[in-house]
Amino acid sequence: MSVPISQAWTVARYVLEKRLRGIKRYPLVLMLEPLFRCNLACGGCGKIQHPQNILRRHLSPEQCFHAVEECGTPIVSIPGGEPLLHPQIEEIVAGLVQRKKYIYLCTNALKLEEFLPRFRASKYLSLSVHLDGPRDVHDRAVCRDGTYDIAVNAIKAAVKGGFRVTTNTTVFSDMQAERLREFFDEVSQLGVEGMMVSPGYAYSKAPDQEHFLPRSKTHELFRRVLHSPSRKWKFNQTPLFLKFLQGDWDFDCTPWGNPTYNIFGWQRPCYLLDEGYCATFAELLHETDWSQYGHKSQNPKCTDCLVHCGFEPSAVVATFSTWTGLWATTRQVLWNR
Repeated sequence: MSVPISQAWTVARYVLEKRLRGIKRYPLVLMLEPLFRCNLACGGCGKIQHPQNILRRHLSPEQCFHAVEECGTPIVSIPGGEPLLHPQIEEIVAGLVQRKKYIYLCTNALKLEEFLPRFRASKYLSLSVHLDGPRDVHDRAVCRDGTYDIAVNAIKAAVKGGFRVTTNTTVFSDMQAERLREFFDEVSQLGVEGMMVSPGYAYSKAPDQEHFLPRSKTHELFRRVLHSPSRKWKFNQTPLFLKFLQGDWDFDCTPWGNPTYNIFGWQRPCYLLDEGYCATFAELLHETDWSQYGHKSQNPKCTDCLVHCGFEPSAVVATFSTWTGLWATTRQVLWNR
């Protein structure tokens, strides 16, 4: 796990405080979607298939700040769409930094170099660059040639500018284990703080429905990829989540762990499933029938899902609130076992 000590301590203290107060359901990361508009049309994306009148809309900075304060998470992830297309993204980021929230600004990096002078490097801001594998794999996944090279150049510029930089990789069925290992080697040489990896989820609106990984294939792939990992690889994820991807740990989903707020309100039940919206976070948390989601629910929509936004919160809670999880994490970090 590769995050600043201050961020790890903030999350650990937050989890322990909730546990001591007997609170069982609480958010860890707010998935703040200020817009759905994007400058790419990825085959596996289900976020940009809205009509133009929806794609033209975006949240105001005030709406973003209110959502953050309403749910109280220590970490805010800003996906999209492409957040750098938001006309007030600098104001949103500055306001969240002022509130001492740890931010992951997710971007395909097509406009990142242009935007770097508009942001100030901070321990609270991480630029999370979308890279779906080696050059040919990434360009095929995002349906545009040349995007890999643009993203890599932007990463180098951001690292040189003193920014925290991470990568975000979504894995599909056409990814080969050895190529993904080679990709991790390449990314590690770019000087990024850490890498995030997750199997893709089968968005019902995504144009490409053929390359999503079923659960058994996900475990098989990640056992091969993460067997005897290089010491140079740094992941921006809990070791327990990576063990979970390999099938070595069994978690159920924590669908309220990474709640989503966008132009329609609080998305029910999670970032991946769109089954209506709530006006308030309290309504989402207390009036959603959570027993209908996750592997144990036998909901067919959840059967093959192993995506980080549902299972990373489960791994974080296990890490900081159980001796077994804490020891397994320590052993993985110190001895890679």
